Amino acid sequence: MDRPDQPRTEPLGDEPRADTPRVNVAPEAAPADAVRKDTARGDSAPGDVTRHEPAHAEQARIDRLRTVELFSSLRDRALQRVAAIAQEESHPRGASIFQHGDVGDKVYLILDGKVRIARQVPGMGEEALAVLGPGQVFGEMALLDESPRSADALAHDTCRLLALAKEDLDDLLFQDKELAYEVLWSTVHMLVGRLRSTNDKLTLLGVSGRFS
Repeated sequence: MDRPDQPRTEPLGDEPRADTPRVNVAPEAAPADAVRKDTARGDSAPGDVTRHEPAHAEQARIDRLRTVELFSSLRDRALQRVAAIAQEESHPRGASIFQHGDVGDKVYLILDGKVRIARQVPGMGEEALAVLGPGQVFGEMALLDESPRSADALAHDTCRLLALAKEDLDDLLFQDKELAYEVLWSTVHMLVGRLRSTNDKLTLLGVSGRFS
């Protein structure tokens, strides 16, 4: 007995045939840096993570660094490179910035507030050695060697600091030989000046001792 003809259905348009294997193609993943956003600027394009400072803020930072003995003789270009790697830090009153014996890894410039340099004396407690204010620098020997801190640094008041990490400066000097040369000579001048000052004090003490 003949079977009635079955209607044939033709595929429409680009619809795949039943006997054609389906290949699933995953959407191409966007580069990781394409979805990173710069939290510092709401209008930044995706992937832009560069922080931009107003020109006056950058100049203010350079002027502050110029007050640091180690950088006082640097030219403007060198100061701009150093200012670019400096970071601001804020510390509440009574907070420890570093402690005696810590590895010296940063130099600090006080922008606002006060910092107390002190030592803990066994059986007596804290002995304040100095209270520093805006424009003053502490911890600068960390840039010259890796000796541990010789005292504690505490926020005497709520303070804002400009911090320069030794590791970042070392990397910068490795990349910029001209800057390294300038910093080297500035360091030599600073150490010679301190040595001369110490020698003058010792001479004065020796003269005073003869007449006492």
